[in-house]
Amino acid sequence: MSAVDLTQRPPRSPRVKLGGFVMLPRILDKCRATLAGKNGEYNYNCPADRQFFDWAQVDADKFRAEVKSGKGDGEMLDWVLQNAGRKLSPVDAMTWSAYQERRAPGELEKREFFHDVHKQFGPKRTDIVTWFDLLDLDDYVTFGGKA
Repeated sequence: MSAVDLTQRPPRSPRVKLGGFVMLPRILDKCRATLAGKNGEYNYNCPADRQFFDWAQVDADKFRAEVKSGKGDGEMLDWVLQNAGRKLSPVDAMTWSAYQERRAPGELEKREFFHDVHKQFGPKRTDIVTWFDLLDLDDYVTFGGKA
């Protein structure tokens, strides 16, 4: 599978699902781009990625090695389901994904970071409430969109 050039466009939105899991397509895009040296400012295995890896109990280095072998999205989903440290059911995917879609910053430092980025990229946007909202806004503005 060819890498996305993240210096030219953002990875898939965190809202995009694979096997019912949000974030997984975005993680794959960032991993492939990193392997190809085309990740730009995007970092594979960042704190957002680790939300998925920690919850699913998937080793990020082993995941990266499988991506490097050229597996496509469907094959990587199968690999995750077979290699997760916990059994992942469709209900687990739905529940975790619903939580992630609604997750907002909690701790003071994270709220301050969130609001700083929000002020920078879309100070008049009243719909930026969750981390996914902020990631989508950041991606949009970074690649030339006007908030």
